[in-house]
Order: sequence, then C-alpha cells, then structure tokens
Amino acid sequence: MSMGVTPQSPTGRHRGRMSTRRRVLLAAAGLSACAVLAAALLAAPAGGFGSWFGSDAPSPAEEQVSAAPGPSASATPSAAASPSAQPVGTCARPAGPAPVVKISEVKLSTAATGYGREGDTEPLPMAIAERPAGGSWLAWLGTDKRVYLGRLDCDDKLVGTPTSFAGIDLQDVHADRTGGVVLLTRPGKCGSGKLCGGSSSPCNTMHMIRFDDLGRQVWERQVTNLSGSRTGYDDGARFVWWYQHHGRLATDGKNYAAYFGVAITVRNGDCVDIHEGDRMQVVDANGKPVPGHRDAFEVGCSHSWTTRIVWDPRTSHYAMVCATDNACRIAQPDPYRTVAAGTCDGSLFGGDLVLAATRGYWTAWSQGGTVRLERFTTGKADLTVKTGARSSHPHLVSYGTGRMLLAWASGSSMAAQVYDSGTGKTVGAKFTVNARDHDYQAFKAYSDGSAAYPAAGGSSRSIRIARVLPLS
Repeated sequence: MSMGVTPQSPTGRHRGRMSTRRRVLLAAAGLSACAVLAAALLAAPAGGFGSWFGSDAPSPAEEQVSAAPGPSASATPSAAASPSAQPVGTCARPAGPAPVVKISEVKLSTAATGYGREGDTEPLPMAIAERPAGGSWLAWLGTDKRVYLGRLDCDDKLVGTPTSFAGIDLQDVHADRTGGVVLLTRPGKCGSGKLCGGSSSPCNTMHMIRFDDLGRQVWERQVTNLSGSRTGYDDGARFVWWYQHHGRLATDGKNYAAYFGVAITVRNGDCVDIHEGDRMQVVDANGKPVPGHRDAFEVGCSHSWTTRIVWDPRTSHYAMVCATDNACRIAQPDPYRTVAAGTCDGSLFGGDLVLAATRGYWTAWSQGGTVRLERFTTGKADLTVKTGARSSHPHLVSYGTGRMLLAWASGSSMAAQVYDSGTGKTVGAKFTVNARDHDYQAFKAYSDGSAAYPAAGGSSRSIRIARVLPLS
C-alpha cells in the first residue's frame, strides 16, 4: 500500500468543487499518515447536494431517438406492500440496424437524492439491474436515509409498490433468478481510539442486502469488519470513511462479490493512522463470507478509486481494476499489475470493466479528459484505443454479442459509440442518449442485447431510464 501518499485531486467537470476533498486525506509522503477530515466537507445534509432535478427539465412519458448511421435474520421492509408477484416474462426488445434510445419516466412516491456535485465521496442516487425473469430492479437513494427498491416491467414501468432498507448511501444492485442483492452503506461507530492527527471522521459500514423476488429482505451481511468489539478507530478496522468508498457487485451465479473503497486503521505507537485502499469480499447464497476465496482480499489497491469488478465464466475468476496513486495507474489489484500507466495530476479516473469477445477484458479510463479503451488479459494492455471522446468519467457496458457501448457526458445529455469487443473498432456512428450523465453511475447490460442507464428525472420524484435497444 502507498501509505501516506496524498491522493490526486480530481479534475474535469467538478474540479473547482472537489479538489480540496482529496488534498486533505493524508499527510505528505515520508510522514506518518494521520486521519484528517475537513468538517466543512460533511456539512451538507443527505440528499441536499443541490439536485440536478429541475422543474425546467423536459419530462416525456416516453421518447425514442434513432441514431444517425452472519447474516442477520430476515427483516420486513418498510413499504406498505411488496412489488407485484405477477410474472412479466423475458423481455424481447426489438433490434435494429442502428442503436435506438428509448427514454422512460418512472414516477416515484418518495423523493430521490439528487446528483449534487457528483463528487466521488458523495452519495450515489440510483442503480439498475436486469431481472432474469424479465424487466429490471431499480434502486434509488431516498432523502430519508433509506434505499428504495422497485421492480420495472419490460417497458421500464414501475410494477407494484417499492420496498426499502435502511441506508445512507446506495452503491449497486445486482439480480438473479430468485431476487438479488443491494450494496449499501450504513452508519457505524468510530469509538474512542486516539487518532495520530486530524479530527473525527464518519466510520460507516458496507452491507450486502439479499432480497427475494418480491423485494423482501432475506438476509444482510456486513462486508466491512466493525462490530461491538471493534470500532473504526481500533487497530485492524476496515470501514467506510468519507473518502472515496463507492463499490460494485458481481456474481458467479452462486456467490456475490463486493469490491469497494475502504478505510484502513493501523496502530502507530499510542495512536492510530487511517489509510485508504480497497477491499473485495465474497458472500455465499446464505449470507456467509466464503472463507479463503482465491479472489478476495483485505486490501488491494491503495489509495484506490473507481473500483470495478466483473465475473469471468471463462476463467472462473472475478476480475477487477482500480485507479490508484500507487505508481499513478489503472491497475489490477492483489497483486498489483499495471494495465495502463497514468499521471497523478488530478485527472486520472477509471470507467468500467467488461469481458472482451474471446478472452481478457476491456476497461475505459480517462487522463486529462481524454478517454481511452484498453484491452488486457493480465497486466499491461495489449491494445489501446484512443476514442476521441472528451470526458473525465466514461461509462462502458457490454452491448449484445461481440459489442460494447461507450458513453460519456456531452452537455446536458450523453454521447455514445458502439465498439467491437474483439478488435476495438467502432461500429456505426456516434449517437446521443438524451439523459443526464452522472460521473459514478453505471449502464447495465441485458440478455436481450440492450443496455440501460438510470438518470435524473424531471423532478425529485421521478427517474428516467435511458435504454439503448438491441443492435441487429
């Protein structure tokens, strides 16, 4: 781990508002890294970060744009009713010769957290995942310290009444034949341990919440390690700090894996230092940690941001990449293997990770606002694609057989381009996705060849689903 190295200060769309957040993390290299926190950074209330939801935004009901060329015991959610149990069937969305974007408005009964400044330490508003039986699970962060879960049909319309779970930050949602898992953050305790420097920081916990096909909680499992006998400021603690802590889920069809940023407490004489890295944990179908899983680790990259994970059925391994100031690069963790060399100038960001057509992976990343695609198997990329896109935070998702979709912010909407997932060559022309981008949210792939993205709606009580329909 690169203990005590001051992490980069992000740039791009939000540089003026974000640069101070990273600079206050740790002491300079060569000194003991002490826990530091700027109180002003925590002053904004949950859900009050200056939402991008605006009354002047258009709110179409539906719009189509054609492209040119120990687990806890089961708990009852706090909803009045569970989502309808009526089967919706497997979706078979129409394929065309060029990407078509369908925008659907989902009306909510409760307010969703707004985009805010989109900083890498701020709450994530929403996430989506395919439901194998048809439709989707849509998760969003409310303004009431709860994470909501609703089921969408094949037309991306809400079915039944959403359920909810206690949570102060949504991370991701993933689904399977009998339900799925939500990854979220909850408040924890720092305890009375003495910091070597700095002021108090939140010591939160990361949890997997298993839900059934009605959206009801089945079990929960903390994937950090705080307990009644170990608080955040105790030596050996792994918890969620204010610093970059977002995470993603993946599954091998039986177990679930969570890969996320984590705080690391280390004794330094009669006090403790707080460092930052990332952590990967695997949990089985009963909510129990899988002991000695060959892909899991306590700490991988350090410092770490934009942690990304995918299950590879061809190798029977989870693959991961991070952005790290350890040699300033996009890397595979545990052990470190450089995928792409970068520079710690505040503009190094990872995008997403997908399977390549035959073997290996593609990842999108950005340096200096220039988006690149890298194909790799293990370690250094064997193919680099300079996309010509200008963005700090690209999104990449599998898009049908042998293709992948790159998307990025372009004004008040997004631009997108299809690529061959074997050769990295473009497929067709660039097109527009008329939805508001968020730096850290994700497109999700669907088995019918489409891809979907949850975005800010016309008000705080709506979410837009931007779906890129399948390509023939």
